[in-house]
Amino acid sequence: MRAVTAVFRERVVDLDAVTANVIRLRELVGTPHVMAVVKADAYGHGAVESARAALAGGADWLGVAEVAEGLELREAGITAPVLAWLHDPDEDFEAAARAGLDLGLSSLEQLETAARAGRGDRPVFVHVKVETGLSRNGVAEADWDAVFARARELEASGDVVVRGVFSHLSNASLEDDRAALAVFESALARARAAGLAPELRHIAASAAALTLPESRYDLVRLGIAVYGLSPFGGGSGAEYGLRPAMTLRGRVAAVRRVPAGKGVSYDYTYRTAGETTLALVPLGYAEGIPRHASNRGPVSIAGHAFRISGRVAMDQFVVDVGDLDVRVGDEVVLFGDPATGVPGADDWAAAADTINYEIVTRLGGRLKRTFVGGAQ
Repeated sequence: MRAVTAVFRERVVDLDAVTANVIRLRELVGTPHVMAVVKADAYGHGAVESARAALAGGADWLGVAEVAEGLELREAGITAPVLAWLHDPDEDFEAAARAGLDLGLSSLEQLETAARAGRGDRPVFVHVKVETGLSRNGVAEADWDAVFARARELEASGDVVVRGVFSHLSNASLEDDRAALAVFESALARARAAGLAPELRHIAASAAALTLPESRYDLVRLGIAVYGLSPFGGGSGAEYGLRPAMTLRGRVAAVRRVPAGKGVSYDYTYRTAGETTLALVPLGYAEGIPRHASNRGPVSIAGHAFRISGRVAMDQFVVDVGDLDVRVGDEVVLFGDPATGVPGADDWAAAADTINYEIVTRLGGRLKRTFVGGAQ
């Protein structure tokens, strides 16, 4: 067995791809405002770096789930408008108010808490989220009038400014989404009747922004599409002129020649069909490689396509490369831009019975992250 002493595991993020994707998406959607969603560390791509790249492409808003994620952007010197919309029950919003973050609010209680963080010379800008059918967060229809009326009172006192009204779609079907849009229109009418005049109405994320023009309103919230991936299962971002921004790669750490019938990895779920060469790759579920992709996950080694052989372990997996002359140190690409001949995140999603969102977002552990392009 030949082995290397330095372990190489890396996700490479192409910031120029992020910028180009935003430029392309702006062309496709044509809305006055575009929000690049950089929650969850920009779906694993790096929040601060991806935010800057998206702004360079013409995004004029950034979206995060939590206030802490918005504060990270501010601490990095990013001054663009940021909306945070998922809050701990004990969130006091003081830090958010000082940092000038917009808050997405889903209840009367959150509205009152936000108002306590505001004051006449520094009101808190809020977006009221309404429930339109997804059954997650958002003000229930029975509470709309009370929340809108109170929001108007708080605007009059100078504690808050209702900058937006928004919701989210299920993407279950066009019919379901159009039904939700009808509910959203009702919410907007009742907000206006209460005396509110929000400048931003938004409900579309990547999927609806690309396929349902009537959902675009004033702003669209673009997430996975910013990173070059399709929001539709089994689709491809290339269909919309997008380029995947992330490449996940490693190196062959060891090779060995084995006879026919040799068991490979835990439980021997794979046995060699004949004399062959096995290549060891030091990436495992500790780095976010899905164990569900055992015996199915696609890889490219030295420009040749293979699949994982046997179980994905915590730190490593094995690939049966047959008689190919694979050497220690050869590059292994798990996914990247399929246009270059390597597997895509969508291929890994299919292998693991999941979605591309999870494949890129779950990565971490001992992986190095390298940025190319942009201001790097």
